[in-house]
Parts: sequence; structure tokens; C-alpha cells
Amino acid sequence: MLATDNLIFQTTFSSSEEIRVKESAFTSGVYSKRNVAIVRGQGARLWDADGKEYIDCVGGQGAGNIGHANPAVAEAIYKQAMTIISCPEMFYNDQRALLEEKLCGITGMARVFLCNSGTEAVEAGIKFAKLLTGRTGIVAAMRGFHGRTYGALSATWEKKYRAPFEPLVPNYSHIPYNDLDALKQAVTDQTAAVILEVVQGEGGVNPGKADFLKGAQDICHQNGALLIIDEVQTGFGRTGKMFAHQHYGLQPDILCLAKSIGGGIPMGAALLSANMKELPSAVHGSTFGGNPLACAASLAAINFIEENQLPEHAAELGDWFKDQLATIQSPLIREVRGKGLMVGIELKQKVTPYLQKLMENGVMALPAGLTVMRFLPPLVITQSELEIVVAKVREVLTSNTEGCE
Repeated sequence: MLATDNLIFQTTFSSSEEIRVKESAFTSGVYSKRNVAIVRGQGARLWDADGKEYIDCVGGQGAGNIGHANPAVAEAIYKQAMTIISCPEMFYNDQRALLEEKLCGITGMARVFLCNSGTEAVEAGIKFAKLLTGRTGIVAAMRGFHGRTYGALSATWEKKYRAPFEPLVPNYSHIPYNDLDALKQAVTDQTAAVILEVVQGEGGVNPGKADFLKGAQDICHQNGALLIIDEVQTGFGRTGKMFAHQHYGLQPDILCLAKSIGGGIPMGAALLSANMKELPSAVHGSTFGGNPLACAASLAAINFIEENQLPEHAAELGDWFKDQLATIQSPLIREVRGKGLMVGIELKQKVTPYLQKLMENGVMALPAGLTVMRFLPPLVITQSELEIVVAKVREVLTSNTEGCE
């Protein structure tokens, strides 16, 4: 057994500032960085290079569902790294076979394409939908986020992501989220697929309505289009079920997964339902997709989620967390919403200064658009840790209300 608690933590840097200066000298510049250098994590806690401790409600932007330095995944990575790391899909592999069987078992899907990220999973899903239907149209939702590569970016709504790279892929259209009438008008006999998030993450932690999601499935079936469900952020227990679409009894034709699929190791997957015909050889591929190291990590992560009943934990604790946040009396707050441990507080002002104050108070959280404070804690977080989060959020949102009507 790899005893991670006994490992000696070491870094060659003496402070967060030293790391910041070094990284700033060489990084591409495309990331807006906070002025802190995180060097260690355990469970739902993080530490910077200066030794300051934080409660993590960023959760690797949704990739950290099983917590930091998870011993089960660390053990699996170690053992697999000492066995074989690279094995492209021109060969069969034991870990890949086991993972594909596991993914089909927990999703009810029939086949799996393994890749390396969420945007790759979405790209694969879009390509497969066009190939299988012989159509070119893709319908997506306003405020949706599906990735930054060209096909996924074309499905993404936010102008700041799209504008620098236009023209994008043609034959994409966007309808208001939760607007079933608009979706009916948009889907035609030229539509290959409708792609939706069950809860819009980057779009403001915006849950889908049951009638909209079920209606979207019906509209696709009636028009011969495929339903692509993007669960890159909502998958693997985040919303209180293993997958968010299970709340509504949906059966996607294509299911896109990533983030927490690998326990923190980069990985993605596009799964196809049993009613999809087999894909032709060589229509798509990935050198690193389905590598044994990521597959072993994913198997360990999924087993950990199941054995520790993390979806049930997220459902119970998420309801408590939302209820507690809703008790905060602040003129800044417009709404508290979410599902499971995917929670947002919509403010009446831009959220960035409040996220900075929260970080200074020892809690890391995310934006979701300009005005939403988003919480994606590891699903191993405890109620006592969330009590601290609630207290810190209350302090920040009740003592920094200048300029709020």
C-alpha cells in the first residue's frame, strides 16, 4: 500500500512569490492567475508555498471529486506506472478493457471512445453525430460551455471565447436554455444533434428544467437528431447522482465525460448508446486516449466513488449547503441555486472582488460568469468543513456591501 500520509513533501521554492515570478517569466499568458502558488493538497484542503491552508471549493474546476492526494488513485497510478504507461489503441490492453466495461455498466451506454479532455470528448461526440446521421446541423444552448477547440467552441455561446477565433464551424445555432418552444423551432431534418448540459456550469450554475430536458429528448427522437449530453463537469457524483441526466430519466445518444473521470489524471470519454450503429475504422483517433495509466486511475477513482457513496453524500450535503447559504442576509445576493455539490450564489455585482476576499479568508471558489460565485468542492468534503465555508462566505458578503442597492 502506498502510504501517502507518510510521504515527505518537498519543493525547491521558498515562497509563493518565488514561484509566481518564475512561472510568470515562462507561461503563455492565456491564464488569468490568482496571486497564490498551491503546492500541496489533501482531501478538501490545499496549502500554498507559504504554508497557508485553504478549504478547496474549486475542486480542480470539477476534476477533483475524490479529493486531493487520494490514496486509492495514487496507489493505482504507482502500480500502473511500474507496469506500462503507453499502449495506443492499435493494441488491446487490460486496464482499458476493464474501464470500458465499467463505464458502460454505470452509464447504460454501449461503446466508448477514450480521449484526454472534455473538449476532446465533445469534439468526438459532434463528429460521431454528424457521421452517424449524415447531417451537419448542431443546436446548442445560450450560456452553454462545451470547450475551446473549434467544434466544441462553435457549440459554446460566450462571445469572449468565440470572437477572437471567428469564423467558427458553420451550421451551429443557439437557443435560450430551458426554452422548449425555441428548441422545437431550431431542430430540423438537417440537425445532426442537440448538445446540452444538464446543469450549465460556466453559464452560471444554471440547472435545466425537467420538461425542457425531457422535451429535448423527445424533439430529437421525432426529428431523427441525436441528443448529446455534456456531463464533463456534472459527472461522477457531482450533482447527487453518478450522472446528472439520471435525475430526469434521460437516455442520451452520446454522453461526453471528462474532469473527474480520472481522479485528477487528464482523461475524457465519448460514449455511444446501443441504438447507434458501429463507427467505421479510422474515422477518429487519439495517441494518448485510453492509455493504461489514465485507465487505471479512472478505475480506482470510480471504485472509490461507488464504495464511499459519494453521489449520496453530495446529494445530502449539497441540500444542507444550499440551505445554509440561503440563510445569509446580504443585499448582494440575488439567488442561491444548484444541484448536489454544484452550487452557485448569484450576486448583484461582479463576483471577482468577493472571490478574492474569500481566498484571503481561506476559502477557494470559482466564478461562473461575471456575477456568480461557484462552489465545486471535492465530494469528500465534510459538513464541518462546509460550515467553515458558509461562515466565511457570510463574513465576506455581509461586510463588503459598498455600492450595492
